[in-house]
Amino acid sequence: MPDLTARAWECLNRARVTLNGRTLGVRASVDDTREKLNYDHCFVRDFAMCAPAFLLHGESGVVRDFLLTTIRMQAHTRRLRTFEPREGILPASFRPVPGESGTVLDADYGEESIARVTPIDSVFWWMITLRAYTVASGDTELANREECQEGIRRILRLVLEGSFEMFPTLLVPEGSFMIDRRMGVYGHPLEVQALFFMALRAADELLVGGDGLREAARERLRNLRMHVARFYWIDKDGLARLREETPDQFGEGVVNIYNVFPESIPDWVDDWLPDGAGYLAGNVGAGRIDFRFFAQGNLLAVTADLADDSEAHSLMNLYEARWRTLVGEAPLRLVYPALEGEAWRVVTGADTKNGPWQYHNGGSWPCLLWAFAPAAVAAGRMELLKRAVETAEERLDREDWPEYYDGRNEPRPGNRARSFQSWSMGGYLYARACLEDPAAADLYRWAERVTPEEATRT
Repeated sequence: MPDLTARAWECLNRARVTLNGRTLGVRASVDDTREKLNYDHCFVRDFAMCAPAFLLHGESGVVRDFLLTTIRMQAHTRRLRTFEPREGILPASFRPVPGESGTVLDADYGEESIARVTPIDSVFWWMITLRAYTVASGDTELANREECQEGIRRILRLVLEGSFEMFPTLLVPEGSFMIDRRMGVYGHPLEVQALFFMALRAADELLVGGDGLREAARERLRNLRMHVARFYWIDKDGLARLREETPDQFGEGVVNIYNVFPESIPDWVDDWLPDGAGYLAGNVGAGRIDFRFFAQGNLLAVTADLADDSEAHSLMNLYEARWRTLVGEAPLRLVYPALEGEAWRVVTGADTKNGPWQYHNGGSWPCLLWAFAPAAVAAGRMELLKRAVETAEERLDREDWPEYYDGRNEPRPGNRARSFQSWSMGGYLYARACLEDPAAADLYRWAERVTPEEATRT
């Protein structure tokens, strides 16, 4: 689809953030019909999804400048005071603003966000993008620069130290990643665990030196792989086992470690989940399994080998069997099913933007093509990728590359969605590239496996 690809690039180029003649990233959107708010910022998360398009288009210098610009905004000082970013944290976004001696970059670490939530995922997106840049360009000098090496070490210290927990998953607050509003995703959401896993794999590959951080990252990788495989995977057999497990067990030899009551399994799961299909739960914690399907976490798990080959095939079987609910006419749905009624009021705080089948509560996000493409390649399901890309091509450009779609059966551009959203264009361009050359998926895949059997069991 050369005309559509050219159109996507035309729109994406309009979003470039430049300073002193260099492109440092892209604005979230270039929709001039709505109030800008923070959509004129370059978001670390958003640009990470646009990065492969630049890398495969021969513009690795844009990604290099973004990586250097962002790591130079990393918080450096250990602080005990509140209202300041902790050492290692990267901003959610940045933008050029007028300064006393010219244009300067202003970084937002969450101080300006709705609900003032500090992003945990920015550090992971940066690390994943650095590794993709290295693979695509063959340039190892950037990752080996001391400022990048020290940046990686600060990130690892941030996420590997200072936890009250003993499990290998990462505990995060509500709204601290792509789902940036109250949605009941506090705790150990799958998407964060998948990003964490990918970032640890990148650090293991890129970090130089023997200060123990690389070894700690490797151990955490193995333990995280084992933990997710044991507690997050859901299929028909798994549901049957959950119903048989006795709660309120005590001691070291218990089976129902998280004390999940069978009565907490929602009615919709059995009818919706077909034989031969499965997925990773959205969240697991004390007395809790979130059975909602979260697309990005599942797809990234397949790409990074957090889910094994059998699970990858089962996930793609689920997409094939439930195409209408998970992909539909505006790929792809972020969360299924949506919260409705009293559950919506309690869990979201009656957030009207997150109404049933809207925004993050069951809305559809074209940027998810970015994750769907390498997952489909990894699972050998190119026909599903072709189907998703062709579905996107039927409407994205015609509807001005919307940020997201609202609606369950007949999706429409979101009521509050911006047009000409950069990551919608970036996700499409990368998915189209993977369809034309599956080797493009190697930017986010690893040749070696992380085997849970080698994990340290405590």
